[in-house]
Amino acid sequence: MTDHNSAPSVMRSKLGQARGLGAAGSGFHHWWAQRVTAFALIPLTIWFVWACVHMIGMTRADVAHFMSNPLVAGSMIAMIVITFHHQQLGFDVIVDDYVRGDTKVMARLILKGVNWLLALVAVVAVLKLAFSG
Repeated sequence: MTDHNSAPSVMRSKLGQARGLGAAGSGFHHWWAQRVTAFALIPLTIWFVWACVHMIGMTRADVAHFMSNPLVAGSMIAMIVITFHHQQLGFDVIVDDYVRGDTKVMARLILKGVNWLLALVAVVAVLKLAFSG
């Protein structure tokens, strides 16, 4: 008795060999995360532009007082985290499309490290400003 699943791959059709290997098999989560973060950034970006316009002409003490509101600081941190996550998803696509061979892993690690380091610096800056006000 032969099991159909143990048949050599040369005996399988092209469709049978390709099942589970398409975008829905590995890329759907990435695609979906890009869409969700982009959608979340719409109201956050509108709020961010309003906040920047609102802070024009403020002194550092006034900005610190404005940022000390937990809703403002939380919104700013959400904007930072979601923006940098969305950016990292974009970097992954660029690396997948344009980097070949052994440098792919190194490029991905460098971009991910720099991206999250900058995000951490931005969050710390918001917290420092929020807690000084």
